[in-house]
Amino acid sequence: MRGSYPRAVALAAIVIGSFAASSAIAQKSGGTLKISHRDTPPSVSMHEEATVSVAAPMMAVFNNLVVYDQHKPINSTETIVPELAESWSWSQDAKVLTFQLRQGVQWHDGKPFTAEDVKCTWDLLTEKSKQKFRKNPRETWYTNLKDVKVDGPHQVSFHLGRPQPGILAMLAAGYSPVYPCHVSPAQMRTKPIGTGPFKFVEFKQNEFIKLAKNPNYWKQGKPYLDAIEWTIVRSRSTRILGFVAGEFHMTFPVDITVPLLKDITSQRPQATCELQPTNVSVNLLVNRDAPPFDNAKIRRAMLLTMDRKAFIDILSEGKNDMGGALLPPPEGQWGLPPERLAKLPGYGGDMAKNRNEARKLMQEAGYGPNKRLAVKVSTRNIEVYRDPAVILIDHLKEIYIDAELDIIDTSQWYGRIARKEYAVGLNLTGSSVDEPDAYFFENYACASERNYTKYCNADLEKKMVAQSQELDVKKRQKMVWDIDEQLQLDGARPIISHGRAATCWQPEVKNVTMHRNSIYNGWRWDDIWLDK
Repeated sequence: MRGSYPRAVALAAIVIGSFAASSAIAQKSGGTLKISHRDTPPSVSMHEEATVSVAAPMMAVFNNLVVYDQHKPINSTETIVPELAESWSWSQDAKVLTFQLRQGVQWHDGKPFTAEDVKCTWDLLTEKSKQKFRKNPRETWYTNLKDVKVDGPHQVSFHLGRPQPGILAMLAAGYSPVYPCHVSPAQMRTKPIGTGPFKFVEFKQNEFIKLAKNPNYWKQGKPYLDAIEWTIVRSRSTRILGFVAGEFHMTFPVDITVPLLKDITSQRPQATCELQPTNVSVNLLVNRDAPPFDNAKIRRAMLLTMDRKAFIDILSEGKNDMGGALLPPPEGQWGLPPERLAKLPGYGGDMAKNRNEARKLMQEAGYGPNKRLAVKVSTRNIEVYRDPAVILIDHLKEIYIDAELDIIDTSQWYGRIARKEYAVGLNLTGSSVDEPDAYFFENYACASERNYTKYCNADLEKKMVAQSQELDVKKRQKMVWDIDEQLQLDGARPIISHGRAATCWQPEVKNVTMHRNSIYNGWRWDDIWLDK
């Protein structure tokens, strides 16, 4: 359950997490944590990117105002703790959120952290700054944020246009670090400066990302590690072999599929591997403004031909979850319950009936056995994208669509789909936080940069705003379900499945806690150590 809102005052809390369970083990300082990385990120600017390929390595460089407790596996408002803010309070009308800031914090270049840095960050995000981000994927998170005011050197207040209980959840996400005023957005893409436990050292495309211990970190005695090295290895089989051989302390987050998990646990039985929800959905992108996919009959036919159970069985041996836009229960608080999901078109078990209806729709649109539709299915060039894209192509053949795989490098993928330079795409969409405001406004708001299909429903967007300001959690949940259901009926961005995958680490890596409803929020690394 969510906590009461507004909260009068949230005082600074000491994170004890899993230390209670490991109190008998002395934390050891030193060593370099070595982790495999799956591909070359477009940049290392947290605010300008939308992939865990950036979030996982770079979260350790920064701090947030508030953050999810790094040792509580389920992110919720109850697990939000202070970070650069020591405390926070709400106004009586629930439209002003005030933060008391930590004093004595330094940026990695030695300059002091102040309230101005907080204002500069959110002025950039809300496009109020003279400087601009090249990409701003989470601008829509803050459409209700009217202003950030500096009330003093160590106090800032967020002024909202209406009540919004979810904004604190978004501020706690890994994607919400504070940036320095004195460093340009351009520099942050290649040589970022943060206040976090590790300093950025170097990013070399196709080779590595290196971080080093911040000796002036504001948490006394932390971090324990001397350095973190992420080695970029494009082949997943090669990454796994490296882990089994002991070259890496950890695998890339949720890089291990269910079939591969069996191989690792048999070859490296002493390793810890956790299978978890990823809060990342496999979904179909259709550019509805480009012929012939401006035809609603073709889009619905594509929705009906996808056998979700087949996807889940092939990709995860039945472990992945069927769901709507938001993470399904039990890990997800806001996802559609199974009884509502089963009533949606394309989610039922009678695939023969669904595909028969789909073929009729295609024939009405002018296609059939003697006139098939040729199309390219674009996808990102990593295994977790390519594998479901191949299955999708097979399912499209059932309704007179002959598709060819179009592989796009990561450095180009997000730019391509943001510019709508595709006809049909197979995408993975991660939600950095289990919060409807983050997911709805980022992916389905008419003006959002990440609304890749150009779906726009002004009436439904009004309902998104209405749920956003609802203070009663049960009422809000029902409103969220109604919106999610309508998105699936409209085929806004058809959801194929929600993933489950594993992360593995060697026995010498201590104090790791995997977050079970987000793969984006648990990588601060300031209290991880190597017992070796």
